[in-house]
Amino acid sequence: MRRRAFIMLLGGAAVAWPRVARGQFKQAVIGVLGSGSARSSAFLIDALKQGMNENGLAEGRDYVLDVRWAEGDYRRFAALASELLQRKSSIIIVTTIAAARAAQQVAPTIPIIMTGLIDPVGVGLIASLARPGNNITGISNMIQDVSAKGLELLREIAPTAKTVAVLFNPANPGSRLILEDVRSQAARLGMTTQAIEFKGSAVLERTLEAAAGRDALLVVADSTLLDIGESIAALALRHRLPTFSSIPEFTDAGVLIGYGPSRRDSYRRAATYVKKVLEGAKPADIPVEQPTLIELSINMRTAMALGIVIPDALLARAERVIE
Repeated sequence: MRRRAFIMLLGGAAVAWPRVARGQFKQAVIGVLGSGSARSSAFLIDALKQGMNENGLAEGRDYVLDVRWAEGDYRRFAALASELLQRKSSIIIVTTIAAARAAQQVAPTIPIIMTGLIDPVGVGLIASLARPGNNITGISNMIQDVSAKGLELLREIAPTAKTVAVLFNPANPGSRLILEDVRSQAARLGMTTQAIEFKGSAVLERTLEAAAGRDALLVVADSTLLDIGESIAALALRHRLPTFSSIPEFTDAGVLIGYGPSRRDSYRRAATYVKKVLEGAKPADIPVEQPTLIELSINMRTAMALGIVIPDALLARAERVIE
């Protein structure tokens, strides 16, 4: 296992946060607005609890989690955020732009902590990474950059690839931002893209038939799509489509290549922000971090099934290889 460090933006200067002795704050209710399902996202909640423990916060003593799952229906976020408000949540943890907007609208004074959101400055959630300026802080990500980088990885395993189908969830505001960056990068590489809208798991097979005949499939980062990752991977394999995503954990479901910020690490790091807020720090003053780990994951079983030879140099750069 090898890790590559990436930039952590801290606003250029050390920031002093007020500290209190353990046990001085009462047991906090930590609300979580999850995009996917409890089953597919269990590993993320485990990572959050690990981070809490690393920060000296014990579940049941210092905090309780109140987790609400949208099950892929982003329209539910406002109602779920209202439920968390009624339960007296001290903090709300979010993992998508839509969830952050819903929480901010319903609970404009409750601290909101991001677990890896796409361009929170560009979409207007915060004023800047160094000084968010309102009730939102936490972890940003580099999904736009790494999604486009995935096309370069594709070229390493399929030098003649010219056409790429791009599966995205139109309900996720961040997906369209990624799509535009992917299109621009594809044009620079002399490749063409075909955008394919996800219209529900019930019609997934018909949706992916539109990708048949393309050289590869890119799955844009989205919790709803991660929930059905095994189905996507199986259908892509049926159509002989090398598939990659900016969610590295997608390779566990059978996707060929995952390259992007570790979602586990983002949830674990979010606990640091929980600790700071519980100790009295204001989200407006806590700098937003960018990812500290960009993970390359390769599924060799899928590569063998597709008859693809992964270059040794690419394997050597991988943090995880599934065999």
